[in-house]
Amino acid sequence: MKILKSFFFLFIIFALLTLAACSGDDSDNTNNTDTNNEDTTSEDTNDEKITLKLGIQNDNTPATQAVIDAFNASQEKYVAEWDALTNDSAQMHDQLLNSLNSGSSEYDVLSLDVVWAGEFAGAGFLEPIDVFMNDSGFSKDQFNAGSMASGNYTGKQYTLPFFPDLGLLYYRSDIVSEEDAAKLDSGDYTYDDLYAMAEKYTGEGDTKYGFLYQSKQYEGLTVNVTEFTNAFSDIQSGLESMYKFTTADFSPSDLLNYTEAETHTNFEQGNAVFARNWPYQFGRIKGQEEGVTVSLDQVGIAPLPNGGSVGGWLLGINKNSENIDGAWAFIEFAASEEGQKIMATEGGYLPGFNALLEDEEVVAGNELLSYPGFQNALANTLARPVSPDYNAVSDTIQVEAHKYLSSGDGIETAASSIEQAAKAE
Repeated sequence: MKILKSFFFLFIIFALLTLAACSGDDSDNTNNTDTNNEDTTSEDTNDEKITLKLGIQNDNTPATQAVIDAFNASQEKYVAEWDALTNDSAQMHDQLLNSLNSGSSEYDVLSLDVVWAGEFAGAGFLEPIDVFMNDSGFSKDQFNAGSMASGNYTGKQYTLPFFPDLGLLYYRSDIVSEEDAAKLDSGDYTYDDLYAMAEKYTGEGDTKYGFLYQSKQYEGLTVNVTEFTNAFSDIQSGLESMYKFTTADFSPSDLLNYTEAETHTNFEQGNAVFARNWPYQFGRIKGQEEGVTVSLDQVGIAPLPNGGSVGGWLLGINKNSENIDGAWAFIEFAASEEGQKIMATEGGYLPGFNALLEDEEVVAGNELLSYPGFQNALANTLARPVSPDYNAVSDTIQVEAHKYLSSGDGIETAASSIEQAAKAE
């Protein structure tokens, strides 16, 4: 009897286990149907955004991160991640070049110095953006002219401005007459006019130099040759004008060794009436950096006679990017009115989107923009040569120009060599 009872209980337990197993199989089969699998995959896809990698240099202001945050907040499809590169321009150039030469897609968006665009485009590293611009309703004249020209290679546009820089004329407003100051601010004057003013005012206010510019054999000389020759449209006359200033009685004897540092030092110490330099000099005077004796109320800002060479940075798309549409989406945002306003108000950068030059918030955040002469300078900027071998082009310009400026001989040879180099593509 005990054996029968034990057998009965074992039978009941076995039956219950069998039912549980069958029930479990049914449940698993139900959960693994094709329909439910498709639903789960669809939900996962909608929840995951495509990551865009940004190869952009480090920013000591909050501006770049603020642009990225604003872009990400506006997106349902993409999320941008910033790989902050070095602020050393040469090192950054080599880092990007090594990556792109290997065919890597590690960066979708690239930040480029204005003189790199031709090199990178000529090497086939950049995706043209003309069609993207057209689809977005962008026109080239909405953006800083020099920046756009710097990113235009063989008739195709490869970049939009991230933040521009430009050459300016600084002058002593406490020395120059109101009539001459108005002429300078308008930009409606020539280098001959500037020479006459330098000759006229040198000596006033304890000044000893008329006009200072960068003429040492380095990249700064290429910049100044670009300006004097009106972007190489009149090379011989431009070089002759440079020689005239170099040998003038109002010029320092070592002008051919001048870089930006010697220029700003002498102007800030009250030694010069006029000086060609970049916007950073304004910040030094405003902040009354060590050694600065001139104050802002003694300084005017004007365009250079033919316009100022553009500097600064551009944004382009890595042609090997696996997310070219997404890369454009970021550039479209960062270079647009919204993105450029963030760069200007959060970081004090000059806007590359022209409409912002009259925006009250942008002007209020950047004192330079309140100067009519600076506004006019931004409207007339020049690009250095756009070439796939820019370093070789710039070297030729520097060597030939400096050789002529040092001796006054060989103007025809210098002009011809510079013309050939500037037109090389």
